Amino acid sequence: MTDETRVEWREWGVDAFAAAERTGTPVLLFLTATWCDDCHRMLVETFGEPRIAANVNDGFVPVKVDVDREPRVRERYNMGGFPSTVFTTPSGELLSGATYLGPEGFRSVLDRVRETWDERGESAGRVPRALAGNDTPAGPVTGSIEEHLAGQLDAQWDHDFAGWGDDAKFPMPRTVEFALKRDRHKATRTLDAVDRNLVDDDGGVYRYAAARDWSNPAREKLLPDQAGVLRAFANAYLYTGDESYRETADGVRGFLRERLWSGFAFGASVGPDGERTDLTAYAGGNALAADALLALAAYTDDERARESAEAALGYLRESLVDDDGTVRHADEDGTETDLLADVARVTAAFCRAESVLGEGVGVARAVADRGVDVLGDADAFRDGPPSGAGLLDRPLRPIDGVVEFADALLDLAALTGEDAYRERAEAAVGAFAGATERMGVQVAGYGSVAGRLTRDPLVVDVGAPAGSDLHRAALRVADHEKVVVSDSDRVPAGAAGLRGRDAAPAESPDALMRLVADAAR
Repeated sequence: MTDETRVEWREWGVDAFAAAERTGTPVLLFLTATWCDDCHRMLVETFGEPRIAANVNDGFVPVKVDVDREPRVRERYNMGGFPSTVFTTPSGELLSGATYLGPEGFRSVLDRVRETWDERGESAGRVPRALAGNDTPAGPVTGSIEEHLAGQLDAQWDHDFAGWGDDAKFPMPRTVEFALKRDRHKATRTLDAVDRNLVDDDGGVYRYAAARDWSNPAREKLLPDQAGVLRAFANAYLYTGDESYRETADGVRGFLRERLWSGFAFGASVGPDGERTDLTAYAGGNALAADALLALAAYTDDERARESAEAALGYLRESLVDDDGTVRHADEDGTETDLLADVARVTAAFCRAESVLGEGVGVARAVADRGVDVLGDADAFRDGPPSGAGLLDRPLRPIDGVVEFADALLDLAALTGEDAYRERAEAAVGAFAGATERMGVQVAGYGSVAGRLTRDPLVVDVGAPAGSDLHRAALRVADHEKVVVSDSDRVPAGAAGLRGRDAAPAESPDALMRLVADAAR
């Protein structure tokens, strides 16, 4: 299916909104993605209809947006799925919106928007509540946050089919990881359902299942989903030793290498037909993949996983991360920089590299320091710099991105010994603590990072280099939230100890396992 259309699409940017201002016409945003079948269908069947195209060209400034390339646009204008068909004022405020629209539905919406615009003009626009600039619901970071979200694992559990909720089922890898430490049976049952229903024969993972029983999967395969599921299965293997979880993780690793590796980095997606592949290399996606692959390598000594991770990290260092810590979303002209999700994931990936490979903390520190400086917004973090076309200059503080960054800052605090990173993480988590009672399992990662903040961190200091038997044993300690520091000067050479604990350091892998077991009692 081609994208042939008679609409005179413009690129996202200030020029399009300036044109709307000059002509006194609304903007039509069409949010699309390479992997989205309905997006391609609407381009052909709706915008390819000559009369519709003529009406759009005459009465609107049409802008087509790739949501993977413009994630901040996606978060501000998403109508609940893709495609998203959005009408805005010349200043970017919302007039109306919908998801997929066939020709007749689109004509009806077009007429209503035109009528509203003619009657009310700019005054008809509105700004979503999340962009209104209100303070976040702050509160103290206490153990009640983790307790509440652990309770939600049961309250929202699907006893019949596994997973959480009674509608479409998503893999929810961060929720699974939260459950691995707090309700392992539910975590493993969910992973078993994911394996049966969402993992394709080629090892790739479908985006979600449309039905409660995990049937009718959406067959597109996105890099962030692959990475998240790979890491969740690797962590399940860490806790259980069940070879089936390692095999599934390795299958996803093979898919990444065979279908998404471009020769220098991991691409973004494979479409539902298996033929439409987007090999654009994005910073956040490659960082997630490197992090997951290093987790698998740490627990299994898988050389293929380690080599793929090192290649992705090399691409990030050479092409997307500057010496001052600036992170470019993609290696393209005009690409955005310093996006919260990219900053968080790159920081986390290089912290993982320091723990597993013995190098990477310098990159992590540079990226984190710049991220804190550029994205700091009171206690929370913005999703990007406060500038850009449309509503991009409005502050958006996404809890998912804040959680990822706070989690990475905790890793960095352990690796560097600098408490300032932990203090900044606590402030960011506290920025949302007042809304804890309204949170469900979808943000279980918030409970994970809150839990790390309310108890002593598990940090294993190893007085031996990365790759040594003692270091490899430390990586296999069954807690996926631990941080391992190789060549640490906090313990004698050839020994390993638990930071902040009084017990004598261990001098062998077996002794280290006994030390950890004793500390857990």
